[in-house]
Amino acid sequence: MFLKYSDSRFDKFGYYLLGSLVIIIFNFIGQIPLTIAFASSLVDSNIEINPEMNPIDLLKVIPSNLRLFLMLFPAAFSFIGVWLVSKKIHDRKVTNYFTSRNRIDFSRILFSFTLWTATMVFFIFLDFFIHPENYELNFKPVPFLILFFITMFFMPFATTLEEFIFRGYLMKGFGNLFRNNFIPLIFTSFIFGIVHISNPEVSELGYGTMFFYIGTGFFLGIITLLDEGTELALGWHAANNIVASLLVTTDWTVLQTNAVLKDITEPSMDSEVLINLLILYPLLIFIFQKKYKWKDAFTKLTLKF
Repeated sequence: MFLKYSDSRFDKFGYYLLGSLVIIIFNFIGQIPLTIAFASSLVDSNIEINPEMNPIDLLKVIPSNLRLFLMLFPAAFSFIGVWLVSKKIHDRKVTNYFTSRNRIDFSRILFSFTLWTATMVFFIFLDFFIHPENYELNFKPVPFLILFFITMFFMPFATTLEEFIFRGYLMKGFGNLFRNNFIPLIFTSFIFGIVHISNPEVSELGYGTMFFYIGTGFFLGIITLLDEGTELALGWHAANNIVASLLVTTDWTVLQTNAVLKDITEPSMDSEVLINLLILYPLLIFIFQKKYKWKDAFTKLTLKF
């Protein structure tokens, strides 16, 4: 069972708060190179700072590939904190926060990654062929090659860190506190949505976008609880961000990269939110359920222990 009660003093909720603080501190330390590069670029560009300017717009003074690397680096650096928290605060293996299995099932990660990658690529190119006027070809061989290596190596650190925190660490912490599966699912899904509130998509499209982030949190939490581990969530999350980084960029999303295509339409996510939340996420859950033979889904999601 992925979530379960432990009477160890190291599993008291206060230790999870302490562990979260440690990881946050390491993340802030990892942001020092970005801060230095930002300050240096800002001085060189002589840009006047307006208090109403979006922070992501200000970061555009840093070249795209370097900016992406520096934005992803804190996640990689934070894994020092992840290891310290797991081993020194809770006396557990890091893998204990990713899965209830004896070891991480990489075949599950690969299946989820491949399935969601294929789905995203299909819909992106379908929309490109139906509405080519909505896109500009943005492909530049050398910048894209650099982007590819940065994305493939560092993006999994960022998505894995998020899954560790939300579907692993905090979910286990709330599970030990409330002794059930349902409340941790609710809490981690809403917290997952709230931490994305500073994304430029929210300022561009309004707070209705939070339904997408919170709904995505619920989707990832549900498949984690039903599968007794985060592997499927890890694969999905990595695929989602890697494809978004490499294939389509815009001027108003958090990932502004040297992608193959640039979406030049007015900012909108209405159809994407509805398709994902009402069609694709339920379909993915159905496929996972059939493949991994999940049983008693409602019982698992509402389990008390």
